[in-house]
Amino acid sequence: MAYPGYPPTGYPPFPGYPPAGQESSFPPPGQQYPYPTGFPPMGGGAYPPAPSGGYPGAGGYPASGGYPPPGGYPGAPQPGGAPSYPGGFGAPPGGAGFSGYPQPPAQSYGGSPAQIPMPGGFPGGQMPSQYPGGQIPFPTQPAAMTQGTQGTIRPAPNFDAMKDAEILRKAMKGFGTDEQAIVDVVANRSNDQRQKIKAAFKTMYGKDLIKDLKSELSGNMEELILALFMPATYYDAWSLRNAMQGAGTQERVLIEILCTRTNQEIREIVRCYESEFGRDLEKDIRSDTSGHFERLLVSMCQGNRDENQNVNHQMAQEDAQRLYQAGEGRLGTDESCFNMILATRSFPQLKATMEAYSRMANRDLLNSVCREFSGNVESGLKTILQCALNRPAFFAERLYYAMKGAGTDDSTLVRIVVTRSEIDLVQIKQLFTQMYQKTLGTMIASDTSGDYRKLLLAIVGQ
Repeated sequence: MAYPGYPPTGYPPFPGYPPAGQESSFPPPGQQYPYPTGFPPMGGGAYPPAPSGGYPGAGGYPASGGYPPPGGYPGAPQPGGAPSYPGGFGAPPGGAGFSGYPQPPAQSYGGSPAQIPMPGGFPGGQMPSQYPGGQIPFPTQPAAMTQGTQGTIRPAPNFDAMKDAEILRKAMKGFGTDEQAIVDVVANRSNDQRQKIKAAFKTMYGKDLIKDLKSELSGNMEELILALFMPATYYDAWSLRNAMQGAGTQERVLIEILCTRTNQEIREIVRCYESEFGRDLEKDIRSDTSGHFERLLVSMCQGNRDENQNVNHQMAQEDAQRLYQAGEGRLGTDESCFNMILATRSFPQLKATMEAYSRMANRDLLNSVCREFSGNVESGLKTILQCALNRPAFFAERLYYAMKGAGTDDSTLVRIVVTRSEIDLVQIKQLFTQMYQKTLGTMIASDTSGDYRKLLLAIVGQ
């Protein structure tokens, strides 16, 4: 609840955000790659169901010992059933493979650590629950920026899918498994190249690479390898389905994916979700969430955010006034006003609105959201604003709290490292060091072990 007449005069002014209009640009609408309709492709049938076991039901993330259980993933999903790591998820017909996420140009960081605030966590602390309750501003972009994001994984030069397939076959043949050989191949190939290796393996040996890998690996190493071999869109769709299947819902996964992806990525995820699991994503969201949080996620899965990179400063001023009147400037909160503005405006426009709001209200809009909302809807709205300010910093913070304290949220660690590895993991690493005074590689090394640690470190480029 906001109090009449708040904020009082003399409230220290917020220093403001960097110049507007310098946020990352998204790929133009309409440039989409086709998602395969047949599943599994490549002319192969689905694998027989693995022994029962599968994912735990409720209760959020599994323990750090890794999931799924050694018993294996459940079998191929039926409409209405839980998703499984399929035996043959793969490339579009013809083995063309997926290129991974579109890689829109965005900012990289050229400044010294002193240019970026050192936050202690999300203001208000609602995502995840371990986040501290400090009110330190989320880091914004320094004024000096160069365009272009960078992944730690790039396509390998002189790529030979058949040679790689042969290396993997030898690594799994006979007694024991040569995990180092698997790490060397997988961590140094793009997602598109991994799809071609999978196709070549089936052509050469009449066997499915994923099924062979599942029989040789277990725990976190298995989850990481299988995530790397999923087409990027499929992995997001699978993660969403897994977050909603069974009793309980992993709301943090829904927020992380739906509130951070581009329009093109979201539309492809929605199509993939229906083609692979025979389900409607929006209907599943409606049945698993409620209230203002449900409305926010339904808005997100439309994939209709304005992506015009030009900033309308008059609109930013008007939106800032509307948000103030919907929250701090009244008793109660007009949640629909926040939903409308945060779900439809472009990220550069939202950054300008945040700047206008801080000048007008002498308060950071992120802090106002913390005061006016709670729970999952607060987490979702803050995620949108944090991505408008600095998307790599959002993911850096998620990684930090996945490993901070006792135990490790391995699923979040795997998901972010894999999904950002070809987009902006270089920037995420830079922000991680600046925000927490330690490198991402150092924290991964201290929180993981064995081949799982080797592969993660190889992906992040340590």
